[in-house]
Amino acid sequence: MRYHVLACDYDETIAHGGRVDDATVTALEHLSRSGRRLVMVTGRRLDDLFGVFDHVDLFDMVVAENGGVLYDPGRRDRRPLAERPPAEFVERLRRHGVSPLAVGEVVVATREPHDRTVLDAIRELGLELQVIYNKGAVMVLPPGVNKASGLAAALRRLEFSPHSTVAVGDAENDHAMLHMCECAVAVAGALEAVKRTSDLVLERPDGEGVAELVDRLLATDLAEVPVSRHDLHFGTAGAAPTAIAPHGTAVAVAGPSGSGKSTAATALLERLGESGYQYCVIDPEGDYADFEGVTAFGDATRAPSIDEVLTALRDPDHNVAVNMLAVPLRDRPAFFAGLLPRLVGLRAELGHPAWLVVDEAHHLMPVELAQLPLRVPADVGGLMLVTVHPETLSPLVLRLVDTVVAVGDDPGQTLDAFAAATGHRPPALEPAPAEPDRQQESVVSDIAVWRVAETAAQRVKLAPGETHRTRHRRKYAAGTLAPDKSFYFTGPQGRLRLRARNLHSFVELAEGVDDDTWTHHLRRHDYSRWLRGSVRDGELADLVRRVEQDTGRAPSDSRREVARLIDERYTLPAEPTSYDPDRGRETGPSGRRRP
Repeated sequence: MRYHVLACDYDETIAHGGRVDDATVTALEHLSRSGRRLVMVTGRRLDDLFGVFDHVDLFDMVVAENGGVLYDPGRRDRRPLAERPPAEFVERLRRHGVSPLAVGEVVVATREPHDRTVLDAIRELGLELQVIYNKGAVMVLPPGVNKASGLAAALRRLEFSPHSTVAVGDAENDHAMLHMCECAVAVAGALEAVKRTSDLVLERPDGEGVAELVDRLLATDLAEVPVSRHDLHFGTAGAAPTAIAPHGTAVAVAGPSGSGKSTAATALLERLGESGYQYCVIDPEGDYADFEGVTAFGDATRAPSIDEVLTALRDPDHNVAVNMLAVPLRDRPAFFAGLLPRLVGLRAELGHPAWLVVDEAHHLMPVELAQLPLRVPADVGGLMLVTVHPETLSPLVLRLVDTVVAVGDDPGQTLDAFAAATGHRPPALEPAPAEPDRQQESVVSDIAVWRVAETAAQRVKLAPGETHRTRHRRKYAAGTLAPDKSFYFTGPQGRLRLRARNLHSFVELAEGVDDDTWTHHLRRHDYSRWLRGSVRDGELADLVRRVEQDTGRAPSDSRREVARLIDERYTLPAEPTSYDPDRGRETGPSGRRRP
């Protein structure tokens, strides 16, 4: 189910002439019994609403006074969401004969043409207030208070997200609420400006239209209503933007190690974060521990617990990374198998998280996987699988994938492997440009996007966000890499086994090993290979490879140069790693003085 909440305006939306007919009430009751939540969002004061509507308790939350007051019918709890305008403002309006004049807990309301008097009073008193119109009604509220802010407060109380909400309205003051929700609906009698910005315009007016909307929610969950304004734009194909739908999509990001998979995955995650979609990342190697806007559970010494992950995800504003570094490799598939159905259950209950991202998916969902608690990608909202070899994923997972993002120097090879594993005909792929544009460092070339239902794949220029350039820094500089990702100084006869768990320990060990050991690995290009494959820094690997290829350098010189290159890019911890006798000062690995 995509839509878990229906947010309704009152006047001229569920009500006509201030009253709600029995058929509309019955329809809303049916929707409530389906497990969905109802939120009323009205410009009326609560006491006015109670006087005209006998079924307020049908709603899980009521936002009154155009976002100024929140009421919980189950608890009979009401609380203002802002302060009332000052008494001198109200008294001034009365002295100037403003009538009607209604004063609520937050709102002060009248009607046109008294808006001129209202605006003059605000200016002359030097007040920070806003005026909101609603079909001739004039409402005065504190800045930032509107139906969107009130609905957001209601959804937080209910632990739901605007992205699992349908909102229906008719007038100017509904614009903000409609815009914030995943699907915006206008009744037939709505203002033309409201209809133009809505995703769906109903055929009938008022409560009849809302009953029509309820029938469609119950029958199809509005699956037939396109909501393209929320698409995730992450690159361009030629001059056209490339987008992925934020719901019901399963994306496989695939390519060789060091090819840019993390760049592509990061770009998509940042689009999700910018749009307010909650995501959960399954992180076997601790790559997302420092990802901006993410709360990580688990680290290199402590395994995460499923309960703590689920508790955090109940807040739709929290993105979560499940760091599995401390979970033994053999136990990770079982841990994931225990977590996945719980995530599906949470999604069924609350409509979020919106996306599940599985890094190193071939380890957690291998080809031998016998059961998968996912029928369709929508069971987890959206699904992203990051893998080296798509053919090593379980067929149960591959059947869900509708979009392949192939990364690397030969994306066609990755697409062919996916096609062979799924029984599809390989897509046509245009040749790569003869001279790829390398001028912009932030743009990754050689990416192909294939919609599996189509016969051709597109070459795409992907514009990664800021996080990609920084997210690995702390982990690789001073964190703890897995044993298979660490560097081992063994020497030419294999007598040593000195493990560098990160870049900091690599530099320290490099200073202490003998020249034969250092040169043995240097001539084999082991350092650049490790930096490219395990540290995933192709640019640093290229710089170090130039040092490896310079056979005229003395071991001490090449050692210092490699340490300098690492230190410049990663800002290693401040403790000293060597002593410069000429300067009489402790220095870092690049030779710079430490304070």
